[in-house]
Amino acid sequence: MTDDRDNPHLKTLTKQLADGRMDRREFIRHACLVGISAASAYAMAGVPMATPAKAQGAKGGLLRIGTRVKEIKSPHTYSWGGYDSNVSRQVLEYLTFTDEKGVTQPYLFEKWTVSPDLKTWTFNVRKGVKWSNGQDFTADHVIWNLKRVLEPAVGSSMIGLMKGYMLDDVTVDGKASTKIWSDKAIEKVDDYTVRLNCKTPQVAVPEHLFHYPMAIMHPDSKGVFEVGSLGTGPFTLTEFELGKKAVLKARKDYWGGAVGIDTMEQIDVGDDASAAIAALASKQIHGLVFADPGQYDALKALPHLNFYDVPTAETGVIRMRCDQKPFDNPKVRKAMRMAIDPEVVLKVALRGLGVAAEHHHCSPAHPDYAQIPPMKRDVAGAKKLLAEAGFPNGVSSELIVPNDHAWFQSQAEACVEMWKEAGITVKLTPMPGAAYWDVWTKVPMGTTIWYHRPLAIMCLGLAYRTGVPWNESGYSNKDFDAILTEAEGTLDMTKRKELVAKLETIMQEDGPLVQPVFRSTFTFMDKRVKGFSMHPTNYMFAWKLSVDA
Repeated sequence: MTDDRDNPHLKTLTKQLADGRMDRREFIRHACLVGISAASAYAMAGVPMATPAKAQGAKGGLLRIGTRVKEIKSPHTYSWGGYDSNVSRQVLEYLTFTDEKGVTQPYLFEKWTVSPDLKTWTFNVRKGVKWSNGQDFTADHVIWNLKRVLEPAVGSSMIGLMKGYMLDDVTVDGKASTKIWSDKAIEKVDDYTVRLNCKTPQVAVPEHLFHYPMAIMHPDSKGVFEVGSLGTGPFTLTEFELGKKAVLKARKDYWGGAVGIDTMEQIDVGDDASAAIAALASKQIHGLVFADPGQYDALKALPHLNFYDVPTAETGVIRMRCDQKPFDNPKVRKAMRMAIDPEVVLKVALRGLGVAAEHHHCSPAHPDYAQIPPMKRDVAGAKKLLAEAGFPNGVSSELIVPNDHAWFQSQAEACVEMWKEAGITVKLTPMPGAAYWDVWTKVPMGTTIWYHRPLAIMCLGLAYRTGVPWNESGYSNKDFDAILTEAEGTLDMTKRKELVAKLETIMQEDGPLVQPVFRSTFTFMDKRVKGFSMHPTNYMFAWKLSVDA
């Protein structure tokens, strides 16, 4: 613990803990972010450290999981945390690992340190890690991946997370773009050391490195993942049929040691919720990546299944394009929010399996969530805002709803009925998920799944920072961007929450979303599956699991 006690950020964190400005869990999470080992962080907080889950059953055998089998070719541009990345994450690993409690620890990086000003991050690459072709894993592989995800032409959502501290805005051929802010921003110190020299302070770099498009690929792959692709992970992808199945076989030479199963099959169970219920009931599959609220009652009644759940920041955002009428007017956007009662949506769409949200995409599950007055339903106020915006007789629009999340339709239907009372007419148009996700950033008004992220500032950076790849609404607010960048570099939790409160207020007043609920994510697994725990982002780690005969 000696080295950890020399950490330049320890005094700040322990004072916040002693003053009650940070609870023990928040202390552990932030201590690990700034390079203090998990063992030391738990000990300093006086919290017992749980033993990581390991496969406990008989070794070997087959695990079959129900899911959707989506396109997997471009991991650095994935947009499905619970689908595409759950195939490749068995083969491609990550530099860090954020567990189900939100604690980020070393993985392919063995450890790290960060300067007092939170600008200089030095990462030590874990020695002894081998690619599946036997090649040593080194700093060069890390740097290739980091530079690739920050290349504008690639279009990775990592730009949304890292733009504030790693990128500058530039104009290329008359169009807005970005570039890495300095030639020394990503520095190779030696074969096993990488340094990030940031232009602004940033507290969450290790958590950004676990964002699912940050999978570490071999440079020879040229960014393409397919059957037989090289990886440092415990499995090899041996079969893949889009919309049908993915088959993964355990490596015998995995650097991390033996795993509990020989084969993992991910089986596409389609958009029809009843198909997954039937597959579990007949024991064709061992479990689901995640279940829908509409499946809960039927699956809970099956005696051979265990139920797993965790509070999350997962949500279905009804978002409006700010560059298309009538949503280019912030008064119209606010009126859309004021007409909604989130508690009603929670009961109708999620059967209470979640919490009411406040239209700003920051969840009580986030340690940096700030409690501000929620927006109460005010139909008269919504009508007044519409009149002030030049729509005294109300507005009309179409809401596109993908059908691959059953509860989205229920949420939309509840909102449509409430909007009517405010003079807002919305036509619901269901669309197959496969078609919707080709146009999700283009439709004037649509519903988008946003999975859990460990920090509120990560959600806000990914979805609402000006010009980033996942800014589906085209939202742009300079004050918002500046406050967000400041919050990302603030370790003091009290000060960061003050900044997040400002961001939440901007979202309620000016933002591009109607966001009534956060859902508790849950699933069901056959009781024969051992070592499973529910991750808030629906990630699966097959190396932890085994299956009893």
